[in-house]
Amino acid sequence: MGILLGFLPFIAFALLDRWIGLVAALAVAAAISAVFLVRDALGAGRTVKLLEVGTVLLFGGLALWTGLAHHRGSVIEMRLYVDGGLLAIVLVSLAVRQPFTLQYAKEQTPPEVWRNPAFLHVNDVITAGWAAAFAAMVAADLLMLYVPAVPLWVGIAVTVAALLAAVRFTLWYTARVRARRAPPG
Repeated sequence: MGILLGFLPFIAFALLDRWIGLVAALAVAAAISAVFLVRDALGAGRTVKLLEVGTVLLFGGLALWTGLAHHRGSVIEMRLYVDGGLLAIVLVSLAVRQPFTLQYAKEQTPPEVWRNPAFLHVNDVITAGWAAAFAAMVAADLLMLYVPAVPLWVGIAVTVAALLAAVRFTLWYTARVRARRAPPG
């Protein structure tokens, strides 16, 4: 559940951008991210997570840039920046061998498991699944941005399908790994 809360700023942005404007929606998303960051920094048994740090920087930076530069790009353009930023965060986490799911998984597993190569592998696979979902979202954003005849519902459908697929893959893969490791009986 913790990993899904990590995406709350993105969900808030997607829901609010048309209602309260881009700058305000970006600021709300940055504020939500900052609350999670503070909660994790001060909470017992919690750690600051790369996703939340990246999200604060992404939404805060976009809010400042959009507000100060009076950038009036389209909603689709801003969603491309947000989805592209999210994809970048996830890919960087893989590149530095700290898949973003690892920090959430550590909060749910005993410390003796953390150094197990299989534990890191599972998180690499799950993070790669999320990266694929975010890449699909970026592709949909690019399609809508450069082919204006594509209706908005296509981007929404791709986003919803990609996120649901990532959640289902995460649940399926972790259950599969647990089943393989369970003693026969």
